[in-house]
Amino acid sequence: MTAGFDPELRLSTAEKGVIACAEEFATEVLSVGAPDWETKKLYPVDAFQAAARLGLAGILTPVDHGGAGMSMTGAARIIETLASQCMAFTFAMVVHNNLAKAIAANGTAAQQEKYLPDMLAARKMGAFLLTEPGAGTDAANIECQAAPVDGGWRLNGEKAWVSNAVGAEVLSVYAQTDPSLGWKGIACFLVDASRDGVERLPAYDLVGGHALGTGGFRFNDVELTPDDVMIPVGEAFKGAMSGINTARVFVGAMCSGMMRASLDRAVEYTKSRAAFGQRVADFQGIQWMLADVQTDLEAARLLTYRGAAEIDDGETGMLAAAHAKKFATRAAMQRISDCAQVMGAQGAKTEEVTARHFTCTKLMQYMDGVTEVQNLVLSRALFG
Repeated sequence: MTAGFDPELRLSTAEKGVIACAEEFATEVLSVGAPDWETKKLYPVDAFQAAARLGLAGILTPVDHGGAGMSMTGAARIIETLASQCMAFTFAMVVHNNLAKAIAANGTAAQQEKYLPDMLAARKMGAFLLTEPGAGTDAANIECQAAPVDGGWRLNGEKAWVSNAVGAEVLSVYAQTDPSLGWKGIACFLVDASRDGVERLPAYDLVGGHALGTGGFRFNDVELTPDDVMIPVGEAFKGAMSGINTARVFVGAMCSGMMRASLDRAVEYTKSRAAFGQRVADFQGIQWMLADVQTDLEAARLLTYRGAAEIDDGETGMLAAAHAKKFATRAAMQRISDCAQVMGAQGAKTEEVTARHFTCTKLMQYMDGVTEVQNLVLSRALFG
């Protein structure tokens, strides 16, 4: 592994300190809380705030705005670490961190002053509202409309598949201001969830993802002013898409974390379990199955951190991120299943990390562009 691909060689001392805090938090808080969050369908507000006290709610926010200002490599290491114990919690924090970063980069001084202190402390969680009931992969085809009126806009429509919808108070809403302009007519508004006309819809009963708090919002004649605009007409959709490579690298990191924890548990279990007069770990078939898990884990991490390194070096990371997202999600689905398989029925128990992660692997294939979208990105580059 070269320096460009080994995350440890690219991390600052300060970043290593934050990562160490994340590792302790994952072990002491996430591993303990995750089983209950899933079975009891809880959105763990206290855990988000505990993570924020360690600086994990602002890992992408610049230091001069109160965040940790971490590199993409450092942030991916934190995401990998947290996801090793709970993907749903981690993805909720990714969405929250991404919005805090966006406000720091694109928001007005008034918006930054209004939202960032509470977000960096996780007193208020953030959500990204792009997807709609009829617009998922075709993200530009949104129907939520911000119709121009005197002094601003009137927002109407519905958003779906919103991470953090259960508890989010700061909403970045992508809405169409002029359908004749297509994607160029989209603007992004910052909307308080408590504002008149904002309706929080019931949470989805999403297997493996209850800590993510996924749901929807409906907007009924919500009055917006120029002070609510974060990204103006003509720039908002490009802004939404500009972060997709970062998001795909984070998916690769989450899959890597889940595979790593599942492999560690499978090795531990098969060493302690006896069958037919010997340890389960001593059967060659088991050894080879878990060796394949380790190979795919190494490959997923290499692809993921290559993408992170390219972004840190000022490149788009587009192809590397697509490769990472495509490979890591496929590998996680197969290899976490293998880890559960060698544990027998024990691997399916709710308290086992392998069971929790296996239920999340399919969700990972949908997030931030399905596998077919990654193939589209890669084939366009391949065939020019």
